[in-house]
Amino acid sequence: MSEFLAGKVLVVDDEKDLARLIEGYLCKAGLEVVVRHTGPDAVAAAREVAPDVLVLDLGLPGLDGIEVCRQVRTFSDCHVLMLTARDDEVDKIVGLSVGADDYVTKPFSPRELVARVQAMLRRVRREATIPSAMPAPAEQTHVVGDLTVDESSRQVRLAGDPVVLTRTEFDLLAALAAHPQLVLSRGQLVEMVWDARWSGDEHLVDVHIGRIRKKLRDEAASPRFIHTVRGIGYRMGSGR
Repeated sequence: MSEFLAGKVLVVDDEKDLARLIEGYLCKAGLEVVVRHTGPDAVAAAREVAPDVLVLDLGLPGLDGIEVCRQVRTFSDCHVLMLTARDDEVDKIVGLSVGADDYVTKPFSPRELVARVQAMLRRVRREATIPSAMPAPAEQTHVVGDLTVDESSRQVRLAGDPVVLTRTEFDLLAALAAHPQLVLSRGQLVEMVWDARWSGDEHLVDVHIGRIRKKLRDEAASPRFIHTVRGIGYRMGSGR
């Protein structure tokens, strides 16, 4: 049985036939879809329509997908799914380094792409904030050394200073902080942060962890917060 989730998706690809194909599949899934074909139009549309998910091709005229993602990240925390025609790990990592949440390499199954988008929309639903008048449970605030992760407000502070994270970065950090000293495998983190039905490269977790570490000034070789457990995954714990 097909899954229907309400949501707004901005699709940006200069291959117009492919963009129409993606649009058709997403519309059949019950989603509102806006299509653009150039980098500048993508940035403008992201401001105008405030999408829940941005499906963004890497190779675009005007501005490439990397620069579009960089600019969109200055005003939007929508989920970003990058499309690339080059099966090159460097391209993928560079795309993720500017704030993309996931990637799909062309050629891809339109059904797989719809499934990825739906997984992102389920995360949007889970991330809905509680009313401000309702006090947050104490256990929603996690303190690890001088790092504070507040799940209710989705805020992170390091020694009192705010740390700006993307949605995926925050969700990964919160998952680790909520289970201090517990080793979580990449598969467990994927299930907790992306979705149990998500299918993709689990090493995507490593890329996001790298971004979080950079923002926390947490060196992998001598970590204060996020410790690598070789061959398994990661654990959160204060101290080097």
